Amino acid sequence: MSRIGKKHIAIPQDVQVQIEGQRITVKGPKGELSLTLHPDMEVVCENQELSVNPKAGELTKPMRSMWGTERQLIENMVGGVREGYLKKLEIEGVGYKANVEGNILVLTIGFTNPLKLEIPSGIQVKVEKNVITVSGIEKETVGQFSARIRRSKPVEPYKGKGIKYQGEYVRRKLGKRAAATAAGGAGAAK
Repeated sequence: MSRIGKKHIAIPQDVQVQIEGQRITVKGPKGELSLTLHPDMEVVCENQELSVNPKAGELTKPMRSMWGTERQLIENMVGGVREGYLKKLEIEGVGYKANVEGNILVLTIGFTNPLKLEIPSGIQVKVEKNVITVSGIEKETVGQFSARIRRSKPVEPYKGKGIKYQGEYVRRKLGKRAAATAAGGAGAAK
């Protein structure tokens, strides 16, 4: 049995779910999302709750993992159309900045030319000082675009320059000179 797959998904009052064979459509205040289920899975709606079940037959290991995945995808759709998803990234570094020009995010992050990233449809990007806010109703798309921004200039451990998620801890390292001083000072004290 899949521990995640057998959990029920509560449907809030402001969300409508429509099931047509293997296609499930979820509508809410923020928008509409749809998903085509794996052929071995089925969705049942009872008493404002959705349950994902494998179709009759032997329950193999790949089917158990697909069961949990399909259930979580549907729960993410319900959460997305109701509240949406949000990721915040911070830019650290002298002269590093970002701005939005139409459908393109322009990052000036220490390269010869500014880096231009096309914003996917269904995603909103806002820049305030050194914070980039990525929001949308699809959890996967928000996460992928945020990871793409972060990957363009990861934080380096010596000066802390680069792009990181808000609240992310970056372990800092001592430079060569500071490390030599710390090691030499400890040896001289003996």
